[in-house]
Amino acid sequence: MTDTATLQPRDDTIELRSGALRLALRPDLGGCVAGLWHHHVPVLRSTEPHALEQVRQSACFPLLPYSNRLGYRRFRFKGQDHTTEANFPDSPHSVHGVGWQRAWTLRAHSPLDVVMAYRHEPDGHWPFAFEAVQYLNLTPQGLRLQMTVTNTGTVPQPVGLGWHPYFPRRQRSRLHIELTDRWDADAAQLPTRKVPQPGIDGDVVHLGFDNCFEGWTGPARIRDEKFSLQLSSSMSRLVVYTPPDRDCFCVEPVSHVSNAIHMADPAAHGLVTLQPGDSTEAWTRLDVAPI
Repeated sequence: MTDTATLQPRDDTIELRSGALRLALRPDLGGCVAGLWHHHVPVLRSTEPHALEQVRQSACFPLLPYSNRLGYRRFRFKGQDHTTEANFPDSPHSVHGVGWQRAWTLRAHSPLDVVMAYRHEPDGHWPFAFEAVQYLNLTPQGLRLQMTVTNTGTVPQPVGLGWHPYFPRRQRSRLHIELTDRWDADAAQLPTRKVPQPGIDGDVVHLGFDNCFEGWTGPARIRDEKFSLQLSSSMSRLVVYTPPDRDCFCVEPVSHVSNAIHMADPAAHGLVTLQPGDSTEAWTRLDVAPI
């Protein structure tokens, strides 16, 4: 199979093919990955791009300028109080930032690469200006994602980032991840205490996680009857979500602990303060091997 890229302007769909892999993107729908397939078998939870109606039904979407929950839609930064608007059903918190709910602009594409960008101006959902750029590269072995966030405003701002991939839960889905710690959460789903977690090694059907983890080393290994996957990243934290009543689960590389902005030392928990003109970046790679 040849490596190709196509753009269909009617719905801003982009598709790349490399070897047996096919990647479909929707820049207009939160800069998301609609699907990733090996031949016709979904590697991530996948929807044909023209049929994708909501970003939360996608295969993967970007997390910025923070991941997971921002507690009770308010925070204090550099002595100033800020509030954020509701953006998630039935939650008292703001969730996953703003990038996943905004249209991104296609900047460039080639047979194997796509570059898309989102420029944010201060609004009720996030009070700081920034520009984010995603770089996606498809090879016969897998998918690499990179993101850069730049402070385009005139004041310092807090920034965190990550990605939210969804994996199909198959009969033999299993996780093996080397970790050091787990954050337990309260009834409001905000982290409250860090406890030792030497790793995760088990069948997904028997796991019940909705936690942020620290001390991630080596690739996260995701295996089932179809694929052996390895997820690696420049970031050392993961959010793992394994709901018992859904046909998918999430292993999310992130730069900071959930709700870090409310912690005594946000920087110690991965949140970066960007000065005007400064940037931060991260990458994630998913290697795919059929079984």
